[in-house]
Amino acid sequence: MVPEAPLEQSDHGVLPVGDGWFVVNARDAQWFDSDGLGRYAPFEGANAPFGELGFNLSILQPGEPSCMYHGEEAQEDFLVLAGECVLIVEGQERRLETWDFFHSPPWTEHVFVGAGEGPCLLLAVGNRVKGRGLRYSVNETALKHGASVTQETGDAAEAYARFPELKPIPCPDEFPG
Repeated sequence: MVPEAPLEQSDHGVLPVGDGWFVVNARDAQWFDSDGLGRYAPFEGANAPFGELGFNLSILQPGEPSCMYHGEEAQEDFLVLAGECVLIVEGQERRLETWDFFHSPPWTEHVFVGAGEGPCLLLAVGNRVKGRGLRYSVNETALKHGASVTQETGDAAEAYARFPELKPIPCPDEFPG
């Protein structure tokens, strides 16, 4: 029998602190502010990471990138739940709206940038492969949106060096619904 994971209430929301199944409402989960890369809820705790599948919600304001333009060795999939964003994929811009789905096979280079008049709510799901390859490429289209490195790297710490550390927060007011 699989046990229920213990949940811990912090000043910023609920997060699992052990292995097992659990239920948490996204409004009650611990979120993080990346100060320039949106706000997101990973639904996993530092001491209880998901081993096989990453799953998170992101809220992007217009003009705000979700991350740095990159490709990785594992599949990822994304669904716009509310609002609009620009997907930069393989150097091309694609406007996405509510209910648009993006499938990213391994090594597909991509990034999202909030667009429209209000926040964009984005669901991200990705395979967790230990030691997976990751490449942050220089891309002119992504650079125009502040969403690209200026020198190619495989080191996430280097790619995100200009951004401050993540700050835990409660669910943002911009949460649609």
